[in-house]
Amino acid sequence: MFTGIIEELGTVTNLVKDKDNLHISVKSSLTPELKIDQSVAHNGVCLTVVSFKDDEYTVTAIKETLDKTNLNTLNTGDQVNLERAMKLGDRLDGHIVQGHVDQTGVCTSIKEENGSWVFTFEYDSQLNNITIEKGSITVDGTSLTVVNSGKNNFSVAIIPYTYEHTNFCNYKVGTVVNLEFDVIGKYVSRLYSIK
Repeated sequence: MFTGIIEELGTVTNLVKDKDNLHISVKSSLTPELKIDQSVAHNGVCLTVVSFKDDEYTVTAIKETLDKTNLNTLNTGDQVNLERAMKLGDRLDGHIVQGHVDQTGVCTSIKEENGSWVFTFEYDSQLNNITIEKGSITVDGTSLTVVNSGKNNFSVAIIPYTYEHTNFCNYKVGTVVNLEFDVIGKYVSRLYSIK
């Protein structure tokens, strides 16, 4: 489980294709604190540490993960949002995040708002995921509050701190992002569709 509060931006140092898998090596100041088998969210995708050396560690993404996320678009030198799994007893500063991406979305608009930014994202509504105004959404692992909600789109407001310390500073119109919809909303939506 995660909170969606990004700890730092890591840098992709190596990508190795192995059959349908992708081994992703990341340089991060968090590496000395990691251990083998530990879960780390990469752009909101929960992956397991399989090896580490010095300030770099490696995780493996399988075909299913690559098919459903933006990890298949990574290049060496790209930055990824990083968050280690939450500890029991800590404050839950963001919202409950599983690290299981529901689908990808595309950035369709970026508006500077005199000290903050409003980002709009579009997604495939046929997958039955929903947002609600003032509800929670996770974009590339970042816990955010929805400010505008449509049938297949939503907007989030980004403060300067979040802009500077996450991948939001790198987004452009057309950027593909990982989306994890609110877990409670997913259960409610599923129950509603069964009736």
